[in-house]
Amino acid sequence: MYRTHTCGELRLAHQGQSVTLAGWVHRRRDLGGMTFVDLRDRFGRTQLSFNDLSDAEVVAMARSLGREYVVQATGVVVERENKNAQLLTGDIEMKVTSLTILSTSQTPPFTIEDQTDGGEDLRMKYRYLDIRRAPVRENLLLRNKINLLVRNFLSARDFVDVETPFLIKSTPEGARDFVVPSRMNAGQFYALPQSPQTFKQLLMVAGMDRYYQIVRCFRDEDLRADRQPEFTQIDCEMAFVEQEDILQTFEELVRHIIGEVHGVILGPFPRMTYAESMRLYGNDKPDIRFGMTFVELTDSVKGCGFPVFDSAELVVGIKAEGCAHYTRKQLDALTEYVKRPQLGMSGLIWVRWDEQGTPASSVNKFFDEQTLRAWAEKWAAGPGDLVLIVAGAEGKTRKALSELRLHLAEELGLRNPKEFAPLWVLDFPLLEWNEEAHRWFAMHHPFTSPKPEDISLLESNPGAVRANAYDIVLNGNEIGGGSIRIHDRTVQERMFSLLGFTPEEALEQFGFLLRAFEYGAPPHGGIAFGFDRLVALMGGDEVIRDYIAFPKNNSGRDVMIDAPSAIAKTQLDELSLKIHE
Repeated sequence: MYRTHTCGELRLAHQGQSVTLAGWVHRRRDLGGMTFVDLRDRFGRTQLSFNDLSDAEVVAMARSLGREYVVQATGVVVERENKNAQLLTGDIEMKVTSLTILSTSQTPPFTIEDQTDGGEDLRMKYRYLDIRRAPVRENLLLRNKINLLVRNFLSARDFVDVETPFLIKSTPEGARDFVVPSRMNAGQFYALPQSPQTFKQLLMVAGMDRYYQIVRCFRDEDLRADRQPEFTQIDCEMAFVEQEDILQTFEELVRHIIGEVHGVILGPFPRMTYAESMRLYGNDKPDIRFGMTFVELTDSVKGCGFPVFDSAELVVGIKAEGCAHYTRKQLDALTEYVKRPQLGMSGLIWVRWDEQGTPASSVNKFFDEQTLRAWAEKWAAGPGDLVLIVAGAEGKTRKALSELRLHLAEELGLRNPKEFAPLWVLDFPLLEWNEEAHRWFAMHHPFTSPKPEDISLLESNPGAVRANAYDIVLNGNEIGGGSIRIHDRTVQERMFSLLGFTPEEALEQFGFLLRAFEYGAPPHGGIAFGFDRLVALMGGDEVIRDYIAFPKNNSGRDVMIDAPSAIAKTQLDELSLKIHE
């Protein structure tokens, strides 16, 4: 056998035993008559020692070892003279009697250390080396742990893991599909699934009752830190349920994961409507680890002679408690932040109250002290507080203030990754109007059921209809979302009609689902979690890339295997495809 123990296993209890280890050379140190080698595998590191008075051939071989050589060593476990409290194996070392080089290595392009000298592009190109580093390896082990927690939790509650197809039909709603040409059906294409949505609904019609899948999904969209072209979902569906059943079941799942990974016991998750979330935080995934909720000033300042306020659709601000000490340079930096092209505000108004409660502001010449004190009451601002105000078109202004709130919280250290603040956001609009396309789009997807009490509004006021939908948010990140589904063919056809489908188009795209609803479809609903994002948050990050074994870069490329790439003309001919030059 190549090894009797792993490199993270040996302790003082093994002292005197003859053992064999195998792994990678992490580091070698030559100290006079002694040579030491740190041997590493997935489980840890063990120090190997070589004495000049021992076998000369073994010592010479030890001194020839380079970083990342793969070796096998046999020897006796002894107590270390200079113990290393940083290592689990730090009380012992192996006195080597036999050494075999299993594989040599070139000098790695970056150091295989926790703090490496390799840039991100270089590490992605040599990802198999990057994974040898403890931080990346631990991320993948965390992913494995959470995967098992999810499977065990759901299996214990009678959920059944069912695989659904990867080669499916392209549909017009949602993000862009990745398409796959069919060789046997010239000129026709499969699509890779953005979600197993219709299949899991069909499984409910099929009587499976409770389904789950930890499944790969694909979206051909622009990338960012928390998005990849291929990603993993915890996909779930339940029959004979109402919204409350879903919320209770999957709140318990998130509570279970956080408890098992971090030992944090959470109480019931707060709930907030979409309207409240937009009003108080300017977005539908608020970070509630800290305050700074929005306070609107519009009605109080309209017509006061300050042009910025008089022309604004919305005047709104946040209170930064204890930040009156901010210098003019710091306030100017915040102003520049909201004036960036991504936010596009014309400026930022500030008001601060000194330790005596006397106000000063950037608009002193327009508003007197009495008015500023009245503003203080709206925010419950006191001595030492700072209020930041933006004004403009409603949607744009809420977005800018939301971004400023998060930016300021980051500066103030209020976004502690070890603190967990989940909540449910409920009662989303069912539809949103697109001026450019001049039609309604589903805010979630076309299979989301309206709130039962709002169904009558589908004809008279579609924009007022609330969805029987819910998102679960953690620390300002949406980690999951779902809905109670439509299970009645007539309602589903009405939904397709609102979305601009003709009856013929609806039948062509989703006839299989409409037909299934004619054979006894149970009430059903579900949820899907972004598994990559959930794992990253459990690891204290918001960037998902280092929690995926082989991720793509921001251009959607795998720089390690150089994909995507061109294919041979013979393959194109077989697929009846022609590349336009």
